[in-house]
Amino acid sequence: MLRSEEVRKLAPEMDPLRMGMGWKVSDLSKPQVMIESTYGDSHPGSAHLNKFVEEAVKAVDENGGKAAVIGFDASDEEAFVNGVKLILDSDGSLDYLVNNAGITNDKLSIRMKAEDFDSVIKANLTSAFIGCREALKAMSKNRFGSVVNISSIIGETGNAGQTNYSASKGGMITMTKSFAFEGAARAIRYNCITPGFIETDMTKELKEEIKEFNLARIPLKRFGKPSEVASAVAFLLSDEASYITGETLKVNGGMLM
Repeated sequence: MLRSEEVRKLAPEMDPLRMGMGWKVSDLSKPQVMIESTYGDSHPGSAHLNKFVEEAVKAVDENGGKAAVIGFDASDEEAFVNGVKLILDSDGSLDYLVNNAGITNDKLSIRMKAEDFDSVIKANLTSAFIGCREALKAMSKNRFGSVVNISSIIGETGNAGQTNYSASKGGMITMTKSFAFEGAARAIRYNCITPGFIETDMTKELKEEIKEFNLARIPLKRFGKPSEVASAVAFLLSDEASYITGETLKVNGGMLM
């Protein structure tokens, strides 16, 4: 019995071949993509995480691939490591990773407790570190791979009431550059995307005056679409971006240039 067959018997609920998703054994020879996220809402400048995953799954399916979602707590190091191990044991390789975890716990810094700060750092930044580290280990074997970290425009500008969030997303930008240096010798690329205001369920609930205020700051005079963030991710993962690493791609309609 193959090792992958043993794993699938141990965790059939996570096995795409048994999930009624139309996977075939031949699909396992194709590049494996992992999208890491935590469930919840980020600030209005980031695409809703569930929506992003849905867009990614849709894009994979539309381009002839097959997508499966493996759920785990991205802020739990052991769970994250085991999630990567499951992919490697089942499919043999991890070729692409998107770190997309994001939570907020907004309040003015004068009222922010250390645990309020630390919890956001752990969910947003530490989880991305774990993902980047495990990807470097897994991708080094084939000396090939690409990682995209989803930061935020707030990580570039800062924002009142979001000291913890801005620190986590700003730290992600420079962390991506450091991993790019380390991964380059193994032909593993690390890049970052900073979305601006994106059309999500969360932004739909904003008061009209807040929408108008932010739209006035965007030269393209509209909010972005989750699919536009997904397209940017797809580009940075693809061979079309094979000479790009350590970069931060803004997807914000010109709100910050």
